Amino acid sequence: MILYNDLKTVLWKVERQFGTALLLIKRFFCSIPNAVKYIIKGFNRLAQKGISETWHSTKKFYFRRKIMRNAIFQITTLSDDERNFQENTVFKQNIKISVIVPLYNTKETFLCEMIESVISQTYGNWELCLADGSNEAYAKVETICKTYAKNDSRIHYKKLSKNGGISYNTNKAIEMSTGSYIGLLDHDDLLHPSALFEVIKMIDGEAADLIYTDEMIFEGNLLRPILFNYKPDFAIDNLRSHNYLCHFCVYSKALYEKIGSYDSCFDGSQDYDMILRLSEQAANIVHISKILYYWRAHKNSVAGNTSAKLYAYDTAKVAIASHLNRLGLLGTVINSELEGMYKINYNISFYPLISIIIPNKDHVEDLKKCIDSIFNVSSYKYFEIVIVENNSELSETFSYYKEIGSKQNVRICIWENEFNFSAINNLGVENAKGDYVLLLNNDTEVISPNWLEEMLMFAQRDDVGAVGAKLYYHDDTVQHAGVIIGIAGFAGHSHKHSPRTYPGHMGRLKIAQNVSAVTGACMMMKRAIYDEVGGLDEAFVVALNDVDMCLRIRQKGYLNVFTPFAELYHYESKSRGLEDTPEKEKRFADEVELFRQRWTKELIEGDPYYNENLTLEFEDFSLSL
Repeated sequence: MILYNDLKTVLWKVERQFGTALLLIKRFFCSIPNAVKYIIKGFNRLAQKGISETWHSTKKFYFRRKIMRNAIFQITTLSDDERNFQENTVFKQNIKISVIVPLYNTKETFLCEMIESVISQTYGNWELCLADGSNEAYAKVETICKTYAKNDSRIHYKKLSKNGGISYNTNKAIEMSTGSYIGLLDHDDLLHPSALFEVIKMIDGEAADLIYTDEMIFEGNLLRPILFNYKPDFAIDNLRSHNYLCHFCVYSKALYEKIGSYDSCFDGSQDYDMILRLSEQAANIVHISKILYYWRAHKNSVAGNTSAKLYAYDTAKVAIASHLNRLGLLGTVINSELEGMYKINYNISFYPLISIIIPNKDHVEDLKKCIDSIFNVSSYKYFEIVIVENNSELSETFSYYKEIGSKQNVRICIWENEFNFSAINNLGVENAKGDYVLLLNNDTEVISPNWLEEMLMFAQRDDVGAVGAKLYYHDDTVQHAGVIIGIAGFAGHSHKHSPRTYPGHMGRLKIAQNVSAVTGACMMMKRAIYDEVGGLDEAFVVALNDVDMCLRIRQKGYLNVFTPFAELYHYESKSRGLEDTPEKEKRFADEVELFRQRWTKELIEGDPYYNENLTLEFEDFSLSL
């Protein structure tokens, strides 16, 4: 058996070493029809778009193809020099990690590959705890595991008297462990050779008690990736929307003993329940932005077939609801549009007055469309509208002011100085009566009736600062879905120009989530928080004032939230116009420079809600070079 397994291991390693060459040969012969298709497509684009745009899009296409090839190589290989360095690194603490694997009817090849991926770790102080609930038809599982255990004292195997389900089997595996940290590995998945080394770095250097990594889903072998899952740093609202921490997750044994074992009531989503409980008690949650876990997709796995565990969606909702209950948060958990993702309808504790601040200069048709949509579409009625008049010149503007100002909950205040978007909004807030303020551009139009409730349910939380909505251009493409720090050297909008129905990177256009900033075109927060941070900085006359304020909100310890469930159209820059004159271009450049100087550290360290492996050139979450 050992000879057989050794031969399989050698063949597996040969496949990894030489599989790329074989794959390229295969692809060469298979790519001829595709090449013809791309040539025809190129000529069509040339005729429709012209030389410049065709050249740009072609360059972008091949640039991303190159990035993909480089990414596959980087995340599936480890050089001899890297291995030698890692194996000879001495840490301050000699920490043992217990790798926990519940087994159940595991395919022989998957089992051997999984065990070999642990044996090949560059960090050596580990133990592999295998708890086997397989039935009699899979007797080879026991034979293989006992053979490995006989030849490596770090491997422990236990045949369970029954298959008690995933939680029961996992608990039995943990009972076998003697390490001070626990790492969860599925029986058909693989670890990168550096996985435990990188985890120990975070424990030894940052005293992390809950660590998670990026992951890759593959099919067949590691040269056939389906998906690269590059995750944000810890974000509680993302986690409440879906279990994005998932693989590879390692946590301290002390933390585990504090919160209790896996609960069979949550089988199917037992890891989700565990991670939610861990997150409530962890002192330092650390994200390693490297793909160190390979999640195998096959017909019986969740990665390959989401219908394989449909019951897990129900237990996940119960896990989230239990989490909310422990924290004293009231709300109802429902399914999102995407399988395995969820929406929380937080209870609105009371119905405060929301002051909607709308700066305006002429463009009466836009302003009327905006205000009509607020009155006609909104289901939440306890609001006031404060229009800040900014040097309008047309008589019809003032006629409309007179008409709309007759409404009890509409007021108009006057800004008489030169245009300054920050100062104009600050004046509007000064004149507001509400406990909550909502900055709103005059070139917006409300789509979803419950947009105010969807934003308020987050803004009312004690830990939340600013809340932003999902905005669309007139052609139903995304204009705003949160702001990413670092795009183009300062900031950019997440998923900009994506189709309205597009789910986004890992479903991020369909879930509520934490972001570094949201646009001031539609931003809600408590009036007290607006005052606490000093409002919009008037040094930013037009651009980046909203992003700057959101970063100051974060400095105060608040979270910023983007919700896709509050939707509006934003006919961007119709009132102010584009940055298309030398004067406007210089002013924009000056404000960008001011932003860079003020937030240098944040730009260097990167957006915690993005990922350093993703591009800063585009807003589409594609891979960086």
